[in-house]
This record gives sequence, structure tokens and C-alpha cells, in this order.
Amino acid sequence: MKGKNIVTGEQNTKARQFALAVAKLAGERNCTDIVVMDLTGISPATDYFVIATGTSDRQMRALADEICQDAKKQGAQRFGRAGYEQGRWILLDFVDVVIHLFDAEYRDYYDLELLWGDTKRLTIDD
Repeated sequence: MKGKNIVTGEQNTKARQFALAVAKLAGERNCTDIVVMDLTGISPATDYFVIATGTSDRQMRALADEICQDAKKQGAQRFGRAGYEQGRWILLDFVDVVIHLFDAEYRDYYDLELLWGDTKRLTIDD
């Protein structure tokens, strides 16, 4: 249960598909170390994290823009964005899916994979 809303299987499936599509797009845009973490039932805030490392602030901003444009076409609404101007850690919050685009230094420092180490990891083929 998230907040006061009950998440249905269909909503979770859409979130999963969106997370995997974002991961695939990140790979196509030359991001590295792409991880999709399934937080369903673990975090009350979101169901999936997508984490990727970019090579430059320009690349990460362009990817963030493309993700938001694709999401809008699919009817998904972004509820928050942080770090876009600095381009070191860009966070895109779509509620059920939260996307973290890091530069290598920030990714190592914040190490979200360690923090959420007990979660299931998905592959793009899932």
C-alpha cells in the first residue's frame, strides 16, 4: 500500500514496463552501470528505482529531457525533478518510478545500491 492508495497489479506492471524502458533508453544513450531496483513492498514511496551513470552533465540532461518527453507521450506525469541544473545527480520522480542519473563521483558517494541492497534487481529482458 502506498499512502492511502492501493496499487493494483496493472499499475505495478505499467510501472515495471516504464522502469525497464527507461533503463533500455539509458543504455542506448551510452549510460553505464544501469540498475533497475524493485522496491515493491519495501518502500512506501515508490516501486522502482532506475539508476544510471552518465558521462557528462549535458548527456544526463538530454536523457532526462527525453525520458520526460517519452513519459508525457505515454500519459505519465512527472511529480518532481531535482539536480537538473547542476547535472551531477538528476532525480526524476514519476511516483511509482524514480530515476536517478548520476555522474560517476556522485554515484560512488551516495551508493544507493548499498542503501537498498536487499532489493530485487531487474534486467532489461525481464
